[in-house]
Amino acid sequence: MVKKLFSYLILPIVIIGLVYLIVESVMQPVRFNNAKDYREGIAIQRLMDIRDLQVAYKNSTGHFTSSVDSLKNFYNTGKIRVVMQIGSNDDSLAVANTEKIRKRNPRITNRQLYELYQQGEHLVFSVENDIPVKDTLFNRRNTTNPAVKEYFNIDSLAFIPFCGDSIIMESAVKKVSGVDVPLFEASMPYKSLLQGLDNQLRINLDAERRDTGRYPGLKVGSVTAPNNNAGNWE
Repeated sequence: MVKKLFSYLILPIVIIGLVYLIVESVMQPVRFNNAKDYREGIAIQRLMDIRDLQVAYKNSTGHFTSSVDSLKNFYNTGKIRVVMQIGSNDDSLAVANTEKIRKRNPRITNRQLYELYQQGEHLVFSVENDIPVKDTLFNRRNTTNPAVKEYFNIDSLAFIPFCGDSIIMESAVKKVSGVDVPLFEASMPYKSLLQGLDNQLRINLDAERRDTGRYPGLKVGSVTAPNNNAGNWE
């Protein structure tokens, strides 16, 4: 009786349990990697947004910033100088007409040329305009249209997705070949980005990254050496 009970009841339960453990041991890393890839995709977009803002900020001020608040203020109130090309240099009639007007009035400014252009003159020139940052950067994504998946939110810029920890950001000026070079970096350690996922698999991932000389997380830019503001995922 005991033998039959073992054969028909206990043994199948043991086998089912072993199969479950085997499948789970295979699927656990798969689920971890799928979740990791998803989170990294969102985090990378945020780091790329920071890079775009940092580059615009540097073009305006001459240096990078270590403060996310400074980037947010720059986005909300700052301006970017944009060169607008009017007409085409391949248009010989427009080029000739522009040269004729400039010869007639050598002191004419591009602003005045723009007024003539608006009145219907056929011209070729460029004019500089100061455009609000928020009307220029991320303009394609500044919409509440649900069809746009990459909605930009300046208030989320300071935080690592999925955990609420602050993004680590630094700036510095290093001498390279005797020249002062502004640098910045922004990073998201896996310990924060992958919070809530399998902790042992995350620890293993961190160890693997360190063993191969890589940052255990996502990072854009570098304050130790110029890298053209590259991300470590590129």
